[in-house]
Amino acid sequence: MWEPNDLYPDPSITVLDPSFLRYRFFHASVERLATGCRWAEGPVWFGDGRYLLWSDLPNDRILRWDETSGTVSTYRAPTNYANGNTRDRQGRLITCEHSGRRVIRTEYDGAITVLCDSYQGKRLNSPNDVVVASDGAVWFTDPPFGLLSFYEGQKEAQELPHAVYRLDPHDFRPTQVLDQVPGPNGLAFSPDEKTLYLVASRADPREIRAYDVVDGVRLTRERVFIDAGPGGTPDGFRVDVDGNLWCGWGMGSPALDGVRVFNPEGAPIGHVSLPERCANVCFGGRWRNRLFMAASHSLYALYVNTQGVPGG
Repeated sequence: MWEPNDLYPDPSITVLDPSFLRYRFFHASVERLATGCRWAEGPVWFGDGRYLLWSDLPNDRILRWDETSGTVSTYRAPTNYANGNTRDRQGRLITCEHSGRRVIRTEYDGAITVLCDSYQGKRLNSPNDVVVASDGAVWFTDPPFGLLSFYEGQKEAQELPHAVYRLDPHDFRPTQVLDQVPGPNGLAFSPDEKTLYLVASRADPREIRAYDVVDGVRLTRERVFIDAGPGGTPDGFRVDVDGNLWCGWGMGSPALDGVRVFNPEGAPIGHVSLPERCANVCFGGRWRNRLFMAASHSLYALYVNTQGVPGG
């Protein structure tokens, strides 16, 4: 059960390495902004409107939290079981749909543009998470999780392997950049976009893998960047301007539920404990220094002394 903490520093913020101290505000606490979801996912910040959107996947809706009033409303329902969200470099919403088996863009007037729903004549599986590079290319993961049940998608046949795709920024032509990752899930670029990090959620134990990005279009030199170990279940994550990974974490043990922070060398430096398993995060607020955490039934936030990289 969630209870706000009145102490400073907040004991739910654990320093695993002294280097994390610079990122923790002494007088900032974890706040719960909303609850009542079945599985909260895909948070994305809209600074121009001062609001946050996130997916409530099994409830087939996208919710909106307003910073000025603190109110929660339904942004869109139904959503074809929307999962991951981000914004493109023009500020438009990009969404992964499970049952739609596609990646879409919401235009400024609310119209929907389908960016990708197939590859080489076969339907996508269930796009999961998405990022947009500085050149405008859309990168997304496509595991079959939404095809396995009627809870967060529709039971249907899988036509393509587990894969990661890049959509060309000019014509959105898809390129399958990876097809051998077990359960590709969350993904994000390093600040200089020379490295792509990717969660292999069906590896045992789960891993965050790293790849060199060549010419902004292909990936080489796969390696295990983080071995999550027993009970570690990274899902979605985002990267700050110093190259640290802020990863949704938990499910193996209540002590691990929350957000685990790793430095650019892959060493754990901090942890934000939550009473629920965290699925995904994003940075927002006026200075991109507020960490929003979509965690099972609820949405949480914490001010931190860093900023998220653009495009996440």
